[in-house]
Amino acid sequence: MTDERRLATLAVHAGERGPRPDFAPVTTPIYHSVGYLYESMEEMDAVFAGQREGFVYPRYGSPTVAAFERALAALEGAPEAVAYSSGMAAMHAALLGAGARSGATVVAAADVYGATYALLDRSPRSMGVETRFVDITRLSDVRDAVSEVRPVALVCEAISNPLLKVADIPSLAAIAHAAGAALIVDSTFATPYLLQPIGCGADYVVHSATKYIGGHGDVMAGIVACDAGRALDLRERQKLLGANLGPQEAWMALRGLKTLVLRVREQCANAQVVAHWLTTHPRVERIYFPGLPTHPQHALANELYGSRGYGGMVSMVLRDAARADVMRFMERLRLVLPATTLGDVQSLCLYPAISSHRAVPPEVRASLGISDALVRLSIGIEDAQDIIADLEQALESG
Repeated sequence: MTDERRLATLAVHAGERGPRPDFAPVTTPIYHSVGYLYESMEEMDAVFAGQREGFVYPRYGSPTVAAFERALAALEGAPEAVAYSSGMAAMHAALLGAGARSGATVVAAADVYGATYALLDRSPRSMGVETRFVDITRLSDVRDAVSEVRPVALVCEAISNPLLKVADIPSLAAIAHAAGAALIVDSTFATPYLLQPIGCGADYVVHSATKYIGGHGDVMAGIVACDAGRALDLRERQKLLGANLGPQEAWMALRGLKTLVLRVREQCANAQVVAHWLTTHPRVERIYFPGLPTHPQHALANELYGSRGYGGMVSMVLRDAARADVMRFMERLRLVLPATTLGDVQSLCLYPAISSHRAVPPEVRASLGISDALVRLSIGIEDAQDIIADLEQALESG
């Protein structure tokens, strides 16, 4: 007869902690363990002290997350990268790492992602940090603001959300560094395929890995690429902040990275075709897309991105459209999905006024050119003619 107490012990420990394998898996495993064991307590102590590599607790790092961090750092041409549970957590961490604390000032692009705008405009102010917003494409205005307020950080998006302005990263880096400020670049829209901001002088490169990095609309993650010293600082803060990425999410983001170039290359090509078609449609008043010769930073985009493309995002203003007209247009779409995200393999449509930029005051949105008639498209990897056909039927049904 089986001893019930012994059976209970076996149920807990049987099969675990087998011999260390002499093989390496082709794909990084998902390490769900919270704790890690060592041959001696001295070894564990050395890991805690940072004297040797290893893992002791997920807030301090984990193997699957570390693999994702190494991969993204390699693609960005950065010494290191630190992963977070969301893109906003990553942006917040970069700001703190750059020195955003009581008495400090930040200079930031005015037409950033709505949540980033709210973060810069509200949260830091409650902690004694002031933000000066500028038109990031007017380098003289940026230079004047940086010279006047001497910020700890200059914040911009490589390609802005949703007006798709192209930031002159090398020039902005020079302006920031001349004043002793760090340059923080949100490169979510550009991805490492189009641009590696670290090589252009950026100090922190932030990604909402939920978007193009993951690429399939099934994972939320964020990551910051930077040098080793800044990464060490971010990791120490992460131990206390606890905004860590989980191993399952890290594995999914790492899987997404493997097809990043293939996906973004196709998305860029499709976006170019769709944007050119939209310029011919009578119901479209204006197109925002860096690949069009009429775009104010078209030449700069060519200089920065070479022949790789101009991104997979296209924004448009519907002619004489009120909010109800835009909503009817989105409801008529069949292939292009009205979802509050971007960068997925499927084409998506978003209404900034009610979603991504809802947190931005209406008068500020209007001053930036984010009108109630503005629609943002994230072009997927479907056949470009099918995307166009769906847009056409939705536009002409009204």
